[in-house]
Amino acid sequence: MMSKDMLQPEFEDFYMPFGGKLRSDNRWVMLSKRIPWGEFEEEYATNFANSGQGAPALPVRVALGALIIKEKLQLSDAEAVLQIEENPYLQHFLGYQEYSEESPFDSSMYVHFRKRLGENVLSEINDAIVQKALKEIEKQKRKDDKSDDDNEEPPSHKGKLLIDATCTPADIAYPTDLGLLNKAREKTEGIIDTLHKPLRGIKKKPRTYRCKARKLYLSVSKKKSPGRKKIRGAIRKQLGFLRRNLEHIDTLSEKVSLGILTSKQYRDLLVIHELFRQQELMFNLKVHSVDDRIVNIAQPHIRPIVRGKAKAKTEFGAKISAAVVDGFAYVDRISFDAYNESRDLSLHIEAYKKRYGYYPKSVHADKIYVTRENRKYCKQLKINLSGPKLGRKKKETAENKEQLRTEKKQLRQDEIDRIPIEGKFGQGKRRFGLGLIMTKLAQTTKTAISISFIVMNLEKWLKVIFYAFIFQVDCMISNAINTIRDWRKLIRDKVITQYDKSHCHNDKPRAIRIL
Repeated sequence: MMSKDMLQPEFEDFYMPFGGKLRSDNRWVMLSKRIPWGEFEEEYATNFANSGQGAPALPVRVALGALIIKEKLQLSDAEAVLQIEENPYLQHFLGYQEYSEESPFDSSMYVHFRKRLGENVLSEINDAIVQKALKEIEKQKRKDDKSDDDNEEPPSHKGKLLIDATCTPADIAYPTDLGLLNKAREKTEGIIDTLHKPLRGIKKKPRTYRCKARKLYLSVSKKKSPGRKKIRGAIRKQLGFLRRNLEHIDTLSEKVSLGILTSKQYRDLLVIHELFRQQELMFNLKVHSVDDRIVNIAQPHIRPIVRGKAKAKTEFGAKISAAVVDGFAYVDRISFDAYNESRDLSLHIEAYKKRYGYYPKSVHADKIYVTRENRKYCKQLKINLSGPKLGRKKKETAENKEQLRTEKKQLRQDEIDRIPIEGKFGQGKRRFGLGLIMTKLAQTTKTAISISFIVMNLEKWLKVIFYAFIFQVDCMISNAINTIRDWRKLIRDKVITQYDKSHCHNDKPRAIRIL
């Protein structure tokens, strides 16, 4: 029979000045025990100089844990710091031994955390977390099945590999040629103002016609549906204004050093030079595409990704190639340039082999992956690649009717097996920040994407732990009920027979039921 002590919560050794204890079954406490924090401390320490100067660096547990908290709770940098300051469970998750009412770090440290924990380090952390989760799940299955498979040899092919690619949109305004030229013109006007400050009273400030240029831009941009001729005419005028401003900057740079510009202004100037070259080339050739096209001055690394989706045919952000195995997700490639994801099939398969020690039994992917090269590659490795066969469809006859029906059923099943990776993308974009990346730098953007996948895997692990706990409780209750039933049956079967001469007829015994 189940006692009351069986379900009593355990408490963590964490000092709180106002009293109370931390429950061991809290999600943050459970995650803190399962993430291998110490395995990556040495690699994280390589980001710091051993000069012996400056403030001591925060450990990898604080850096990684802070990023996980931010992405899991979907908070801003400042709000995440406040939540850590107010919540003892979050401080315990970061590795602190006692509760402190002061902020453990400033919100600006989040930028440094993203830079120090690069894409490669986070990929290794994600692999370590998933491998540990799979080992715990496998151990629990063996315990439930009471089987010992340790002596079995590892298979050459095992499991299903789901692969696909998607775009993670960046937080930028929808780019138009006219809007980009207007933004570049405004920034060059600010640069001219900065360069002319030392020359006040010595040389007359160059004319930029900023008011006139602004009116010409608004006269077209405010219209609901301006024609092509008007848009092209407005682009031509903005190109003229921008060309004049860049010439003024070149003239001023001969008398005043560009060193007086801020780092942001100097960076914007370099980007604007390339933007002007691209826009002028497209205007002269009457085309709308160019190699490495800049669509945002503040984030010049972002490229247009043509997806052909119903919601947005073109998205602007990083393109990622991801894989899902047993519900856990990996991101194997992050690129800001558009690429054909079908070429990443071998990358996913080799990454699978490196993680698990064997090749997948089948690969489930979109139709774009079903190419002759990929089919040949999978055939050499004896891997089943989902998707229809190349070439014309066979005509249905009485002889092959059953075979075609079986192949159609298999294709349908392959499509069903591929659904989890689409759901994983939806989960990441709706709940974990992949739908709108708020970071600005290329490096920090890759870090934010990698952290989102780590958080999704931790969420999956928590669900497995929760369901395992529910299963254990259910088994305990079932065992207790079965024990009570066995005892009742035993007592019922044990009949006490008494002979009562005064109440017995023909000396026949009378059975007395106990229960």
